[in-house]
Amino acid sequence: MRPLSTMSEPQSGADKFSSLYGVTVPDRRRWRFVTTSTDTESDRPHTGGSPSVVRRRRGTSDRKRRRVMLVGGIALITVGAIVLGWLAWQFWGTNWVSKGRQAEVVADLQEEWGEGEVTAETDFGKATGILRVPRFGADYEVPILEGSSDEVLAAGIGHMEDTAAVGERGNYVLAAHRITHGEPFAEFPDLREGDLVHIETRDADHTYVLDTGGPDLVVPFTASWVLDPFPVNPDPGGTTAPGQPGDRLITLVTCSELFHTDNRSVAFGHLVETVPKVP
Repeated sequence: MRPLSTMSEPQSGADKFSSLYGVTVPDRRRWRFVTTSTDTESDRPHTGGSPSVVRRRRGTSDRKRRRVMLVGGIALITVGAIVLGWLAWQFWGTNWVSKGRQAEVVADLQEEWGEGEVTAETDFGKATGILRVPRFGADYEVPILEGSSDEVLAAGIGHMEDTAAVGERGNYVLAAHRITHGEPFAEFPDLREGDLVHIETRDADHTYVLDTGGPDLVVPFTASWVLDPFPVNPDPGGTTAPGQPGDRLITLVTCSELFHTDNRSVAFGHLVETVPKVP
């Protein structure tokens, strides 16, 4: 019996093959392979350590998609910020600026009256009077300027072109914003029949009383008949100015809705008193 020290370890099949034919055959049991995908860079065996997995590389299309999403997201955020800024300016910024303009024009007009002038030339137009409406509050005081341009309506109330002067026979027509730019007629729907409207000029205080309320009449912006010396509604059953031709009337006009609209709300009234100022 062969001594233990001289006995060799059992040979594997690969060892026997090597010894017989002189060819070295690697032992498969010692190999550990890397799991790869079709687009990986190697099929080389991995010796030693734990098996590893080669992750799939992100393709060019993935990078482009992420870049497009990033640029699109930034663009949407930018547009949203611009829109919000514009809305903030329209609903708060313009009111703040216009309130300051209104106070400035009233001060200029009163100063000019003190110097004997009938009107005041301002940066926004010719100012002729001051409107006060008790229904809108005890401190409501807004200047009246000639015309209906954007500059005029951003600084007060516009006296429409080619309509009667305050206190005169015919139709004295005033127009103003209901929202933004100082929104002088923001509470227009609250007007009721019998409400008083006071117009102060250098020489007199004129008082009108309304014959219709703020919500009583809505017309398209093309309804020019409301500007006539004596407005007559073409709709036989519609609201119209009471009285007769030759009366001293007042007509108030504003947008019928808070946001963009082509319709106008209209209220009619007539003069009840003119009190001259004492020199």
